[in-house]
Amino acid sequence: MSKQYSAVNWNRPSSELAQIFWDQQWRQIWFPEEIAVSKDIKQWKGFEHQETYKKVFGGLTLLDTVQTNIGMNEITRYIPDFQEKAVTSMFGAFEAIHAKSYSYIFTTLCTNEEIDELFEWVKKNEFLQYKANKIGDIYNAIEEGNKESLWKALFASVMLESFLFYSGFFYPLYLGGQGILRNSAEVVSLILRDESIHGVAVGFFAQNIFNKFSKETQDELKIWGYELLLDLYQNEMKYTDDIYAETGLSPDVKAYVRYNANKALMNLGLDTMFPDEEVNPIVMNGIRNEGSTYDFFSQKGATYAKAKVEPINDDTFDFSNLN
Repeated sequence: MSKQYSAVNWNRPSSELAQIFWDQQWRQIWFPEEIAVSKDIKQWKGFEHQETYKKVFGGLTLLDTVQTNIGMNEITRYIPDFQEKAVTSMFGAFEAIHAKSYSYIFTTLCTNEEIDELFEWVKKNEFLQYKANKIGDIYNAIEEGNKESLWKALFASVMLESFLFYSGFFYPLYLGGQGILRNSAEVVSLILRDESIHGVAVGFFAQNIFNKFSKETQDELKIWGYELLLDLYQNEMKYTDDIYAETGLSPDVKAYVRYNANKALMNLGLDTMFPDEEVNPIVMNGIRNEGSTYDFFSQKGATYAKAKVEPINDDTFDFSNLN
């Protein structure tokens, strides 16, 4: 007898907030080619720390590639709810946009030879490869019907998108906050805006699974999660020292990484690990886009309207008025 397949039915909500996450992600759709990165070329030619900048984006490209080709595919395959599957599948498409965005910046600012050298560095950097393998192995270990393995994959996904990306996000945001390579920084700001949605949504789906486990299983998974975070954090400190060596920014980057590690845990409904500390205000300035309007259509002809993209704020994730 042939298998009986079911269809996703959006008319009957099967997952709390899935529709909200779906709507919010599509509401903020964007494409890298609509940001005028070419305006950064003049500054780039005289920019002192080009190697650090390239390595930052090379590392981000690898992690987004892992998330596109393994992470969201495997999570979508095994997450049971059809509406959540639709959301995570869509997130995978946006991760592909992010990875392509870095190539767009490379293509605009760098020569083909520089880009080829960079991707060779990506394959050889031990700290970068360590975190990619660590996360990738957890994705590949999901088992059909094993909710614990699925929760671990969701945990790893939140670690990647709410924590590990941010050692890379720091530099373009830090520079953009000072008006340096600002258009490239705007691309990163748009990516960060997407990752905020992904971290909250995947963390929420993980919490729903976690809450159904026994207290004993929850305690075991918490220990596993904190041990994974600590392992990734120790590697991230080495990675930060490696790529930021020539800039003197390592202490500031590490503080930003710890800040985002705590945010990742909060997305998962878990207690934070690191004490509160101040994040470099220039980076926070680079994130704030209230004064920026992204003109999605100016390169397509004067007859198109200008689209104003609203920045994410605390109200975006205020679901208190929902039933």
